[in-house]
Amino acid sequence: QLQLVESGGGLVQPGGSLKLSCQASGFTVAYTIGWFRQAPGKEREGVSCINTNSRRTTYADSVKGRFTISRDNAKKTAYLEMNSLKPEDTAVYYCAASSRIMWSCVASDFATWGQGTQVTVSS
Repeated sequence: QLQLVESGGGLVQPGGSLKLSCQASGFTVAYTIGWFRQAPGKEREGVSCINTNSRRTTYADSVKGRFTISRDNAKKTAYLEMNSLKPEDTAVYYCAASSRIMWSCVASDFATWGQGTQVTVSS
């Protein structure tokens, strides 16, 4: 059974950077990996997704040009590099995996989720 564990969250000042990791374990097949986030009092939103061979990625408008998603299939790890962080990026960040053949970056299409890692952007 596939399991996902996020790491790399923390407290950072506005303008700073963080790199989140999502380590997969257990049985793995071809998965789209997505990063999602949820701030207090807000609904979960999609941040970025990447397909199995890294040829397709997508980003929320709010993070384009600041965040970069990547993956290393040999290490079974996906990453979200976050630069120029803003207070509004504060949230719990989750990675998730989808085995759907059709491309999707919608949370409801992702069956496996990590426990989340807190990112706080504050001075």
